[in-house]
Amino acid sequence: MTKPSVLFVCVHNAGRSQMAAGFLTALSGGAVEVRSAGSMPAEQVNPVAVDAMAEVGVDIRAEQPKVLTTEAVQASDVVVTMGCGDACPYFPGKRYEDWVLEDPAGQGIDSVRPIRDEIRGRVLTLLGELGVEPVGA
Repeated sequence: MTKPSVLFVCVHNAGRSQMAAGFLTALSGGAVEVRSAGSMPAEQVNPVAVDAMAEVGVDIRAEQPKVLTTEAVQASDVVVTMGCGDACPYFPGKRYEDWVLEDPAGQGIDSVRPIRDEIRGRVLTLLGELGVEPVGA
């Protein structure tokens, strides 16, 4: 069986989608192909999101926001959107989920931690749905 692939999409690909991709990469132990992108990517990953993830042992410092492409959607089994709405291309046969999460942009670490923790919980649920045993959860 080929490994499942998941694409996380938010507008700027700087906070929510980067945290989700970081968690899925870490918790799947490489058993899931992980992508993230944004409909209007920012210049850099949100430094507060980087700090919040570092607190739980997930390093996303090296990540860069990427532009959402049709190819990335086509190559993914599951597309998880986070507030990008109609900007995300739709292809029949793909599994789509929309995670309603507060945007961490412009917020301090105390506000970003609960968003991070909610994303972690949703990633664990997604792993279960994909039949992948979490690593170090």
